[in-house]
Amino acid sequence: MPLQDSNNPSDEKSESRLYIGNLDLRISEAALIKMFSPFGKIISEDFLWHTRGPKRGEPRGYAFVQFSTKEEAQQAKEKMHGKLVCGRPLIVRLASEKYLMEGGENSCKAVGGETTKPYLSGGSLTRMSRGAKIAAIKNKLKSMEEESHISKRQKPADSS
Repeated sequence: MPLQDSNNPSDEKSESRLYIGNLDLRISEAALIKMFSPFGKIISEDFLWHTRGPKRGEPRGYAFVQFSTKEEAQQAKEKMHGKLVCGRPLIVRLASEKYLMEGGENSCKAVGGETTKPYLSGGSLTRMSRGAKIAAIKNKLKSMEEESHISKRQKPADSS
């Protein structure tokens, strides 16, 4: 089968599908659709939920919205990326885009316009190599274990 240019329907679909992240847990599917419907016809929406564990049934904090055209998706991305919703700036990008953006110019902007640290910021991992992410997680686990051991030792001393 010959390769097609930008007329490939799967390219069109991937260019019209948006990832919406950093959603406040109070945002419902209906609210999400209402926020993005002014930009065009939404043909599908995937709102992700925890399916097991202690957070089962709670929103995962991100969703995907599929528009009928890539132009609608692009407009929604431009207007909604960084917009504060329930006090949190939305992260809106094409679902096909890599998480690590090439220039990184717009990927790490804080609300005040200043750049954030290119590692653990607000609980999310950004612009880190896989090895650096693993090291950061191991360090966090180690510090949590140390805190746990310290608090266990102090409890018997506090009780009389």
